[in-house]
Amino acid sequence: MWMIFGVAAVLLVLWFVLVWIRDINRFVIVEYKIEAEGLKKPFTFQLLSDLHNKAYGKRNGKLAEAVLQIPADAILVAGDMYTSKSGTGFEHALELFEQICRKCPVYYANGNHEHKTRVRPDIFGRMYEEYWKEMEKLGIRPLSNEQVCLSEYGIHLYGLELGRDFFKHFQKRPFPDRYLEQLLGERKEEGCNLLIAHNPDYFPEYAKWGADVVVSGHVHGGVVRLPVLGGVLSPALHLFPKYDGGEFHEGSATMILGRGLGMHTIPVRMWNPAELVVVHLVPKK
Repeated sequence: MWMIFGVAAVLLVLWFVLVWIRDINRFVIVEYKIEAEGLKKPFTFQLLSDLHNKAYGKRNGKLAEAVLQIPADAILVAGDMYTSKSGTGFEHALELFEQICRKCPVYYANGNHEHKTRVRPDIFGRMYEEYWKEMEKLGIRPLSNEQVCLSEYGIHLYGLELGRDFFKHFQKRPFPDRYLEQLLGERKEEGCNLLIAHNPDYFPEYAKWGADVVVSGHVHGGVVRLPVLGGVLSPALHLFPKYDGGEFHEGSATMILGRGLGMHTIPVRMWNPAELVVVHLVPKK
């Protein structure tokens, strides 16, 4: 009897290891269709987030090939394409952008890892400066608490960069009064307000500010995903986070939360492959 239990335990562990190895080395393509107010015509974009300098194949060729094969009007980047850790780099993120940036316009909002390297040069040196020097050479458009009008589509595209205080463990710090208005200005009354915001925990606040569509990352799908329960752990160390991945609604606002493309502190993905997200925005009938 004990031998049977021992064999079963070994097989179970082996199964977990195989799932882990498989899921940290693959990505899937997921697509969403959203009807949005104010659009002049359909707008399709790809969402990239949380690569954390991971490479899929030589020079990130597998991921680049997938991006290039999918028709899109723009690529939106929701941050954390590299990791703010001493001794790490951004070469694999750069390799990806070098291959895809000529496909269509690329708009990039920082995540907490880019932000950390920007505000702490005493720790990370010129990492952020050197990264963005290369990004700007490629024509990638940074959106750090600013907006650009995509008039052809009737879209006001915003990129939000939150400070480190809004990425604390075990807590969600409230925004000060009119905080988003201070960072982004007032939402535009006409057209579709599309917000790139790395941290999805503040989706109700984004909706209240006036975002019609939000795209986010940060949560990595909850690291491990379980049937019914969904993602297990968020970067804030919350168990079973409400916003773990997929499509969410708050009033008239919709959020698409990508499960990210890489890992960092917890090098684990189980039943939770990385995602290349494609979003089709169409005018609301």
